[in-house]
Amino acid sequence: MKKGGILNRHLSGALAELGHGDGVLVCDAGMPVPDGPRVVDLAFRAGVPSFAEVLDGLLAELVVEGATAAAEVREANPGAAALLGGLFPALRLVPHERLKELSRGARLVVRTGEARPYANVLLRCGVFF
Repeated sequence: MKKGGILNRHLSGALAELGHGDGVLVCDAGMPVPDGPRVVDLAFRAGVPSFAEVLDGLLAELVVEGATAAAEVREANPGAAALLGGLFPALRLVPHERLKELSRGARLVVRTGEARPYANVLLRCGVFF
């Protein structure tokens, strides 16, 4: 048994399969999940687990070289916008419809229980060297 880090076996295994350039969509409970990518659904109840908690855990285990979010987050969810802006100074903002299109190319979707709008980010995996 693992003694730390991400304990969810489905999520831990999916992360181990990622490579450079792969996309990981971390999304709220309302984001349409596209057909194709592997999905790990962590949603339990509205707000549990939160977008911030899941993103924090993922960033502790992943090398991320880029991030894309919906421009609508700035007005609709200032808390998520501030979180993403602080974590990713070069955050790319696109219209929400474009983010949904881009998410079809993700290798992994991690659905949270977040119940605030536009708490979604598409991460691009990097390399540790």
